[in-house]
Amino acid sequence: MIDPVKITDPTVEEDTQSEALLMENSHQSKFDVVLLSVRRLLKRGAMANLTNLINRLHPADIARVIMHLDSPQERQTIFELVEGIPEQGQVVSELSEEMIPQVLEDRNAAEITWMLRSVPADDVAYILGVLPDERTQEILPLMKAEESQEVVNLMAYPKGTAGSIMTTEFLALPEGTTAQEAIQRLQQATKAETVFYIYVTDPNEKLSGVVSLRELLVVAPTTPLKNMLTREVLSVTVDTDQEEVARQVATYNLLAIPVVGDDGRLVGIITVDDVVDVIREEDTKDMLKMAGTAEEDAEMHRSSLQAVGLRLPWLFTNLVGSLVSGFILWWFRFTIQEVVVIVAFIPVIAAMSGNLGLQSSTLIIRGLATGRVDLSDIWKVVSRELRIGLALGVICGTLLLMVGWAWQGSGVFGAVVGGALLITFLISASLATVTPLMLKRFKIDPAVAAGPFITTAMDITGVTIYLGLATMMLEHFR
Repeated sequence: MIDPVKITDPTVEEDTQSEALLMENSHQSKFDVVLLSVRRLLKRGAMANLTNLINRLHPADIARVIMHLDSPQERQTIFELVEGIPEQGQVVSELSEEMIPQVLEDRNAAEITWMLRSVPADDVAYILGVLPDERTQEILPLMKAEESQEVVNLMAYPKGTAGSIMTTEFLALPEGTTAQEAIQRLQQATKAETVFYIYVTDPNEKLSGVVSLRELLVVAPTTPLKNMLTREVLSVTVDTDQEEVARQVATYNLLAIPVVGDDGRLVGIITVDDVVDVIREEDTKDMLKMAGTAEEDAEMHRSSLQAVGLRLPWLFTNLVGSLVSGFILWWFRFTIQEVVVIVAFIPVIAAMSGNLGLQSSTLIIRGLATGRVDLSDIWKVVSRELRIGLALGVICGTLLLMVGWAWQGSGVFGAVVGGALLITFLISASLATVTPLMLKRFKIDPAVAAGPFITTAMDITGVTIYLGLATMMLEHFR
């Protein structure tokens, strides 16, 4: 990371020094200070100082700066200040899906092709996958035949699968290769993206096992790889979901995992840096769905009308649920007229049941995502959540009973309030647990079960149970 204080312009130096002091006093991150410096330099038009600053940053930091700028013109300015075509290609590979087309908008196909020559094939596939189809078709013929075919093959795999995130630049050697020959091949493996293991294949190019670099160095030079390989190798197929890939890498502490085709042939590997991106992407998706919004809205670069279009369906669900709740209140209007104090506890019942359902569903969805909850555990998980719901219902229901009794001087009224909360808790815990598990069984994303759906459903259920019990016990209130 650069030191933004080292800038030649005195006025800029004064500004950046004050920003550095601000970082010390308010614990701002170095990136925050860099971003402030970039914005100040852009405002002043200090291009020489800005160029010096930008080209001392890591490509990932440059991409991050670009994504935090407000206007397309500012983003283009920063990108054009990156010195070197290969460096520009590395910056592009770090940008978000939305930002790549914007940054490359004014570049012709030949410039983009030259830029992508320094980028690994899997990142090229990612970049071309987010560009308009017509631009992709212009770029592919300009690439080397071998490279373009490799990229086309990667782009053919469905998004979100192991095939779409794997790299084909890896080191694989036949079983008969000796240790000495393997070391020589390692020294020549300039195209391999990352060499964590040596993958060993049989005569049919099927994965036989792996050899660690340590094992390679401690055996006799003439020892063949087949005598030292580990045959029990974890692998995934090209159509394995990327979440499952990330789960296996995290569970077994792998640096890379091999990808095999339907015929068992080794076709690629997925490295841990790609897995980190997958985990971040999937966690973001789930959190946004549970909050009742959409992934695209998280980018903060869409127009207000686009944001409205993304959020409206989720809010419409809440709107319908609220109308149903209103209809229920109207249905029980005579009960409310008889005992007006009933209204005071409706928000309590609705809010607490909704919150309990959201807690349960969040834990289940997170457990499914991390592999700690499996579909085979459905009854075990449901019974556990029911026990928790029962215990919480007894505690909170007893408190409401005491409040209702003290307020109205009626044990019956307190029992109705407390009993309604207990029953609602049991239903909420079971519904919030079963729904994600059932959606998962039918291959539907369970994250959609949380947020608006669970809370709205429990609002309706809680109000219905509460007013229903109150209506049944109405004679005892008079």
